[in-house]
Amino acid sequence: MQTRSIGNSDLKVAPLVFGGNVFGWTADERTSFSILDAFVDHGLNFIDTADVYSAWVDGHQGGESETIIGKWFRKSGKRHRVVLATKVGKLSTRAGLTAANIAAAVDDSLRRLKTDYIDVYFSHYDDEQTPLDETLPAYQKLIKAGKVRVIGASNYTGERLGEALKVAEDSGLPAYQILQPEYNLYDREGYETGLEPVAVQHRIAVVPYYALASDFLSGEYRSKKDTWNKARGSRVEKYLDDRGLTILDALDEVAKRNDTTPVSVALAWLIARPSVTAPIASATSVGQLESLAAATRLALADEDVKLLDEASAWQK
Repeated sequence: MQTRSIGNSDLKVAPLVFGGNVFGWTADERTSFSILDAFVDHGLNFIDTADVYSAWVDGHQGGESETIIGKWFRKSGKRHRVVLATKVGKLSTRAGLTAANIAAAVDDSLRRLKTDYIDVYFSHYDDEQTPLDETLPAYQKLIKAGKVRVIGASNYTGERLGEALKVAEDSGLPAYQILQPEYNLYDREGYETGLEPVAVQHRIAVVPYYALASDFLSGEYRSKKDTWNKARGSRVEKYLDDRGLTILDALDEVAKRNDTTPVSVALAWLIARPSVTAPIASATSVGQLESLAAATRLALADEDVKLLDEASAWQK
């Protein structure tokens, strides 16, 4: 498996990230363990979670995903085979990026994850109420203590990401080495206009979330009727327009040419983007994981990429 670097760090990752938001939500503990075992057996090594996963479920308080991953680490002994990312800032009981909150939240996550260190620690959302020169020194302390290896930014604008990088450079503080934006075949404009130029200029790794547009790009949803009684149904309706259906047609065509699935094609398109390090995608069964892993082995032809680019073009 060819690996890619996380920014200027020495961390190397496979070109696909598993999104751990499903653990404890749409995948129970036993299923989650099976998926995690299969994931690393495919030669993949990057797992993303957050302290807030899955607080949105009735009866949950957050930390459920981290807890399952921690139990799997203990049972499987495979911590050394994983580059682990988690996040701070969005959980209601650990909200924001103040120094005190970061210090408390990281210990909570380490305890749930049953590990001594986090490879990539993300600011889950930009906290404009907390000065960057408070947040970045807090991360510096964690890095010096060996609790965190690399820091990343999720849900930042290009302007604020640039500001954070400048503060880090001017003050000799740790800089964000990895970015987690929303980016997929449908949602292109925000990333390509605001964030991509900053990421390329500073050689920041990019791991897009919603890589499959809440599973719309799987092709499972073709009408509003298809969204009924589905866990992600309400998130998909916005994609059911002419452009969205044109993208699905292109995915179908490219999948047919390559004897594969729309899921694999949509992820392979992202993997082939020059500024993308590895897209994030989830599965709720080992069978679904196969389509994700297949994307890392799919080399799209130039004409395939052109068809997808034209179908998903946002410039008018």
